[in-house]
Amino acid sequence: MKIKDIYIGRALAGALFCLLAAWAPRAAAQIVGLRTNALYWLTTTPNVGVEIGLAPRWTVDLSAAYNPWTFKDDKKMRFWLAQPEVKYWFCERFEGHYVGLHLHAAQYFGGFDDKRYDGYLAGGGISYGYDWIISPHWNMGVEVGAGYARLWYDESERAVCEKCSTPRRKDYFGLTRLGLTFTYLF
Repeated sequence: MKIKDIYIGRALAGALFCLLAAWAPRAAAQIVGLRTNALYWLTTTPNVGVEIGLAPRWTVDLSAAYNPWTFKDDKKMRFWLAQPEVKYWFCERFEGHYVGLHLHAAQYFGGFDDKRYDGYLAGGGISYGYDWIISPHWNMGVEVGAGYARLWYDESERAVCEKCSTPRRKDYFGLTRLGLTFTYLF
């Protein structure tokens, strides 16, 4: 990853922290939830999200994931991902069925075969989910979403030279969100 890209990632994380800090004094019971996606953890990707209630049936979810690992034989897919989403709940927030509109942006580097990919993606989509109340402070949910992503990347042969790359673009339509989530409600 380039130094400039690390600074951009830190700036985005700082902006998210400032937004949450400004919102926190106004937060009341079960208006804010801290969440994580268990499916991301299964792929060794740490992730966290903050979901904030905007109205009785509306929430905004600010989720992020980061994967810094390198595996055996220099196989890796390092990335950071930000995926905000606005949700409309059919019953009341944090309970039952919802539909959502999400955006996603990521930067990635790596590969598991002889090729390396270094690039960015951006896009959006729609999602559907359901949350079950487990206890007064815990929810479990499932979600699925589909949409579009535009990928810009440099492709190179891993064994030859990472500097000798070919710029590429790709349009992706398909699954853009999948989750088994656990939420702690404040």
